[in-house]
Amino acid sequence: MPLSLTEALEASRTGDLWIFRGTSRADRAIRAVTNAPVNHVGMAVVLEDLPPLMWHAELGRSLPDVWTGGHHPGVQLHDLGDAVHRWRDRYHQRAWLRQLSPEVGREAEDSLLRTIARLDGVSFPSTGRLAWRWLSGRFADWRLPGGGAPTPTAAFCAEVVAVTYQEMGILPTGRPSNWYDPGSFWSGDVLELNPGWRLGEEIAVD
Repeated sequence: MPLSLTEALEASRTGDLWIFRGTSRADRAIRAVTNAPVNHVGMAVVLEDLPPLMWHAELGRSLPDVWTGGHHPGVQLHDLGDAVHRWRDRYHQRAWLRQLSPEVGREAEDSLLRTIARLDGVSFPSTGRLAWRWLSGRFADWRLPGGGAPTPTAAFCAEVVAVTYQEMGILPTGRPSNWYDPGSFWSGDVLELNPGWRLGEEIAVD
């Protein structure tokens, strides 16, 4: 049963996914490039007394980045309600919530904050470079001595979620973050999480 946006915001916890599908030319281009059924994914960040936030990457800069207090394109931390309103009302996107279980603990939260500090402000790739990054991720021989994820020079929305999940210990590190596309986080795909973690089915948000 669909949730209202107010209900979805109240239900959101750190690590939950917000997934979007639109019909614009750019939306269709992203889905064509990645062969994904959806075109955008972000991650909820819900910490202590702060309002719910969304950690994601996008081309727009109209919303203030909560981490820096400024406006910039690329990887950003936005007020979750404002971000969903923008994607739903201005970009005419359908929205879904996927809830992560169990709840994220303090160690994973600390890893999340370190990842935000490292990636916030990283640029968003052009459509052509986006395709190249995704293809190179799919066919790359992934070896990273010493573990941990590198800082990308340009981050696509699915990469941001993937590298954050990896740093939080939710997603295995065997694949590069640019192997993932938005559809990887849709329940129709098979997303292998580390033992003990699971994502629920999509809940439509009206």
